[in-house]
Amino acid sequence: MLKDITLGQYFPGESFIHRLDPRTKLFCTLIYIITLFAAKSYITYALVLLLLAFMIGVSGIRPSAFFKGLKPLALIIIFTAVLNLFYIKGGRELYSIWVLTITTVGIRTAAFMVLRIMMLICGTFLLTYTTTPMALTDGLELLLNPLKRIRVPVHEFSMMMSIALRFIPTLIEEADKITSAQKARGADFEAGKLTDRAKALLPLLVPLFVSAFRRADELAIAMESRCYHGGEGRTRMKKLSMRSADFVTIAVALVFLGGIIVLGRFGF
Repeated sequence: MLKDITLGQYFPGESFIHRLDPRTKLFCTLIYIITLFAAKSYITYALVLLLLAFMIGVSGIRPSAFFKGLKPLALIIIFTAVLNLFYIKGGRELYSIWVLTITTVGIRTAAFMVLRIMMLICGTFLLTYTTTPMALTDGLELLLNPLKRIRVPVHEFSMMMSIALRFIPTLIEEADKITSAQKARGADFEAGKLTDRAKALLPLLVPLFVSAFRRADELAIAMESRCYHGGEGRTRMKKLSMRSADFVTIAVALVFLGGIIVLGRFGF
């Protein structure tokens, strides 16, 4: 299960999406999320799904990587589907037992909600899969630069996000090693009741937290030894620059969002 977590990983490539400026990808991801929540019907959901499939195809990343990343979230998706299935009223009643009722509106809402969550996660994965953590940090910092006027620590916030993304694969690998070591010593993380499983996780969580704090302390010492004092006066080795392809991509994303909103206004 731990190996299925792919958030924070970067897949090197030379695709059109890989070459886009990180600010463009961040802005287009925001537009994509707004578009996803603006979709209300089968037609608009189908259009957003086709867009997502097209972008995944252009990125050159195998679809299996996205499905692999969805596996750890399967319980959340199923739980969301069940809640919407039984607690959304309206439409024709199909089945009823005790206080639980399944209606046509409940099925439709549950299907749309599950599809929305999956497309939302896959869209986020597409951003991190095609953008290095450093480029993502630089892009976010440049986008948030106006907030510096009101004394918001933009650089520090961006640096924390970059470090968090970089540490996710490292901590997953560390957790996998600790799990293998505990299993070799006879630990069983899957047997027994839910409370027994929770107690069995203690030998895994304690060394993982110790390792995380140790790595954080080592990183802090390394940054201090290199005279890191925040974003004041810092320069970048690679300066970001937006090309014509970036502006065209943003324009297409805005037009697509406008089309989805117009279709929603006309009941599609």
